[in-house]
Amino acid sequence: MNSLRAWEIHRLSDDPEQALRIASCPPSPPPRSGEVVVDVRAVALGFPDLLVSQGNYHEKPRLPCIPGGEGVGTVVAVGDSVPREMIGGRYLLTRDGPARGLLRQQVTLHVGEVLPISDVMPDAVAASLFIAYQTAFMALTRRRKGDLRAGETLLVHGAAGGVGSAAVELGKAFGARVIAVVRGAEKMAAALRSGADAVVDSASGSIVDRVLAETDGRGADVVFDPVGGPALQASMRCIAVEGRILVVGFASGERLPVPTNHALVKNYSVIGFRTRPFRLDEAYRRQVHDQLVALYAQGLIRPSCQLIGFNDVPKGLRQLQDRAVTGRLVVDMTEGRFAGDA
Repeated sequence: MNSLRAWEIHRLSDDPEQALRIASCPPSPPPRSGEVVVDVRAVALGFPDLLVSQGNYHEKPRLPCIPGGEGVGTVVAVGDSVPREMIGGRYLLTRDGPARGLLRQQVTLHVGEVLPISDVMPDAVAASLFIAYQTAFMALTRRRKGDLRAGETLLVHGAAGGVGSAAVELGKAFGARVIAVVRGAEKMAAALRSGADAVVDSASGSIVDRVLAETDGRGADVVFDPVGGPALQASMRCIAVEGRILVVGFASGERLPVPTNHALVKNYSVIGFRTRPFRLDEAYRRQVHDQLVALYAQGLIRPSCQLIGFNDVPKGLRQLQDRAVTGRLVVDMTEGRFAGDA
């Protein structure tokens, strides 16, 4: 390979077509000790990629930068101290931080940034398994955080998106009753496919009234909220006594204050959850990954993926911006069909 292609953010703009451009880059140099060179097969696009391109992410990388924080690829070279048996193997690729750099056809990673996947797991699924599912898994199970228990009611906002649909599936896998909040008939159908027991269309009815009706007036035990704004307001009105509201993100763009007097009266907790501190623990990250792979093998989670071509990355970010995506958008970095996908 004489020249490889990558997508880079070269300027900040609300229009992804203006913010991104295709750049040429040389093949990766020989890997150093502890490194692997990977031919990237697929990359999942996420909301943080859009926010970085707009300049709205809480971290501001220097431009130009290459987005993309999770994907799948084939190891083509290894450095010293890395088992040569990894060459030719297909792995899940992870990168932490805003300028995460996977949206390129070849990349060098530390061996700790690649995770094993099943041979029968399609590229698109593997590329979608890290950020959304680890976020949902850690938030719902980490002690002193969500700590979701079997038999409880879990309310999931944004339940047709990548992180939200993961929370629906994992909630069901953990034995909870799941109420999904989405907008529109298409996303209602997607939430039901993910396994939700009940679905609320936020555009056509009261979230609070429906949740209270579904729980005989008790309210939701755990709320998973990647949306914020009006979603948080509704959650505080239909949270059960001793409930837990997990603040996972602000996709709505609104950040509201929490009335502590209301939390006191109803004895509920509002918990901020960010995965990065936990992902920095390599052993814990691997433990969660192995549990997710096992849940996939058991058929308890099935990531919903929409495949797009390499040239369609700006259009994909526009879809994210317009809230027109169900599940995850995955870029075919090979510009061919994904192995294992029909």
